[in-house]
Amino acid sequence: MNIAIVGLGLIGGSISKSLKKHTFHKIMGIDSDKETIRKAIEQGAIDEEITPERLGEANLTIICLYPEAICDFVRENADKFKKGGIVIDTCGVKKAIVYACTPVLEEKGVLFVGTHPMAGREFSGFDYSTDTLFDGASFIITPTDNTPQIAVDLLSTLAGSIGFGKAVVTSPEKHDQVIAYTSQLAHVVSNAYVKSPSVHDFNGFSAGSFMDLTRVAKLNENMWTSLFMCNKEALLIEINCILKNITEYRDAIEADDKERLCKLLKDGRILKEKCTEQYIKEQKKEN
Repeated sequence: MNIAIVGLGLIGGSISKSLKKHTFHKIMGIDSDKETIRKAIEQGAIDEEITPERLGEANLTIICLYPEAICDFVRENADKFKKGGIVIDTCGVKKAIVYACTPVLEEKGVLFVGTHPMAGREFSGFDYSTDTLFDGASFIITPTDNTPQIAVDLLSTLAGSIGFGKAVVTSPEKHDQVIAYTSQLAHVVSNAYVKSPSVHDFNGFSAGSFMDLTRVAKLNENMWTSLFMCNKEALLIEINCILKNITEYRDAIEADDKERLCKLLKDGRILKEKCTEQYIKEQKKEN
């Protein structure tokens, strides 16, 4: 199969490297940075560079760009994709992308499917891409009511072939609702946490909890701004929820209410234990 990858950054570069490592597909790359293209060819991550004019040669096109850039690329090149081919994206929001791109390509006889590889690093760019980034990770697929099952099956199989642990099929709406909590809120909290004046005194006073909580504060601000704004409704719900919860802890401490504080901490511990138990049960079922 001929596969075109548009955008050879961390995700696009890792997909190309994983495909070359585990499959025999022909990988064609598109990137605006010629140095990135040179490195990708030199490292064997892609077989050749192509221009958008040759997108018709690809059975599958994987677009690894920022949300707005994905939509722009699809609109600008709608006539160039292979009829009967599949186009997918890899960004962290799905509803805005799926409903913007699907009708544009549907008119051209091309199938668009939203996907989200649940893997990443606190670095960006091709230089940080690896052929092991997706090992054991989840590959989320967000079909619409009109998406053929055969396309979902093909993408699930392809994901498994390059190391993903499992494929999760859900709706674009459900994806964005859950990802606002599991990923986007975590980045907001981590980034806000490091803004305390105390952060300059952490050396010698920190252990695992500090490193865990601050890891994703090191982010690509342009990409995450785009992702947050594309999913603002769901993210605002989660931000308001954590603000309410933190206020309860603050009020209990301020009022010297030990009983209330202890209950809040206990409730959180129990919830975490239940989540862990549920995760272990699901892992056993899958294995």
